[in-house]
Amino acid sequence: MEVDGISTSTVAKWNFPILVFFKDSRIALKLDKLGREILSVAIPVTMALAADPVASLIDTIYIGRIGPVEIAAVGISVALFNQVSKVAIFPLVSITTSFVAEEETIDKINAEAMEAEDMKNGYVDKVDTKGETLEIVQAVKEENGSTEKDEEKESATLEDDSKTSPAKPTTNTDGVTNAPNAKLAKRNIPSASTALLFGLALGVLETLFLALLAKPLLSLTGVKPGSPMLKPAYKYLTLRSLGAPAVLISLATQGIFRGFKDTRTPLYATVAGDVANVILDPLLIFTCKLGVSGAAIAHVLSQYLISLIMLVRLMQKVNLLPLSLKSLQFSKFLKSGSLLLFRVIAATIPVTLAASLATRLGATTMAAFQICLQVWLTSSLLSDGLAVAGQAIIASSFAEKNYKKATSAATRVLQMGVVMGLAVTLLIGLGLQFGSGVFTKDINVKHIISIGVPFVAGTQTINSIAFIFDGVNFGASDFAYSAYSMILVSMASIGSLFGLYKVAGFVGIWVTLSIFMGLRAIAGIWRMGTGTGPWSFLRK
Repeated sequence: MEVDGISTSTVAKWNFPILVFFKDSRIALKLDKLGREILSVAIPVTMALAADPVASLIDTIYIGRIGPVEIAAVGISVALFNQVSKVAIFPLVSITTSFVAEEETIDKINAEAMEAEDMKNGYVDKVDTKGETLEIVQAVKEENGSTEKDEEKESATLEDDSKTSPAKPTTNTDGVTNAPNAKLAKRNIPSASTALLFGLALGVLETLFLALLAKPLLSLTGVKPGSPMLKPAYKYLTLRSLGAPAVLISLATQGIFRGFKDTRTPLYATVAGDVANVILDPLLIFTCKLGVSGAAIAHVLSQYLISLIMLVRLMQKVNLLPLSLKSLQFSKFLKSGSLLLFRVIAATIPVTLAASLATRLGATTMAAFQICLQVWLTSSLLSDGLAVAGQAIIASSFAEKNYKKATSAATRVLQMGVVMGLAVTLLIGLGLQFGSGVFTKDINVKHIISIGVPFVAGTQTINSIAFIFDGVNFGASDFAYSAYSMILVSMASIGSLFGLYKVAGFVGIWVTLSIFMGLRAIAGIWRMGTGTGPWSFLRK
């Protein structure tokens, strides 16, 4: 039996929520309307996200030429900086994208409703005015004895005048004139102003935190006094901390643009900054003989360039000065941000702890681990482009209460992620096995890298699923589940890490990281697959 052209047996089939992941899998890569919308957001995001890790990889290549001690020192410093930055900014970026997408959609719906109302009122006024005019003309004609032909001629003249007369500007309830050719005013998006204020405040706090507590933090990660890694690690971390405000502001701005589904602007800004970083690296590291300090300075300057470009562009589109302090979304941000704060802490602890344990295995092992980790994170973050596209589209769809589109967007980005993960597995497996010499000439480091290749390459599909489900859950504003599930996953992973590290050392660390990502993927599948929380409509 068919209803509206759709088989009822097919409808019943998808009432099992877990099966929705296989829906329309044959057209996963089809460039239909939804596919084009996803890719128009995902491709620029992917390129922008890949640009920074690629710049970090180039940093790693340059620093690797100095020596294994320096590359190990920079590795642990980068892990520390990323840990603190993610704790500070990841919740802000995620909720900003969702909130801006929701505000943009609701604002668009309201604008369309107002436009429809204005058109309706304008039509009624026009009909009334025309009717009154015709009545007056008729009365005059009766007095003057006009003929029927004269009446038809004058009526036609009135109609022609109404068609050719220019549209008059109207004034809305806010006193803003809406002329047909009026220049569009800047949008007032409270979430955008709030996000930037939070980003600036958190950036300054991060700089103070890292600069004042650099040595104690390095000690906690295994770089003890007397270690050859302490001096270069301290130099790099303290200098890199000066760029924290720029990092947080630029990422907050990226979250705003993602909410607008404008991912090209962040791409152009990121590429410009990273190109500057790549140019400055050899000049400062080798020509100016600044070593690891030069690498840190180059990175800081590039981050300020990125934030400046995006802020200038954003100021052209959005009124960044809030209408009033009451219009800012402080309570909304704090409520959802606190949940994601706990989530990101739970998510980054296993990775940072893994880097700390690798440090205890010596400079050679840490150098190999750092190279493997950079490749692992760089390739895994490629799926974040699909995650961001899914988040923006799903958030807009939920705001419109278009649950069909939300479901289709979620399943499509997940299916695309699986295909991408399989392709990246093959690429990394071959590239890292035979191309490790790009990062280091040390035979011992290259040998340890070869041991990590199966884990770095083999987990790519799992990583894609895990990262994309982050975007799916954020798009549905399911922040509480994302936080609580990640805390449980992190606790299980940390327990496994200590046990496997004692048993298998370097291999044990990578087995644990594989378990960690596997549990994250399962947590994402469980929520939507069981049709619970915001996805409860899948069971109806």
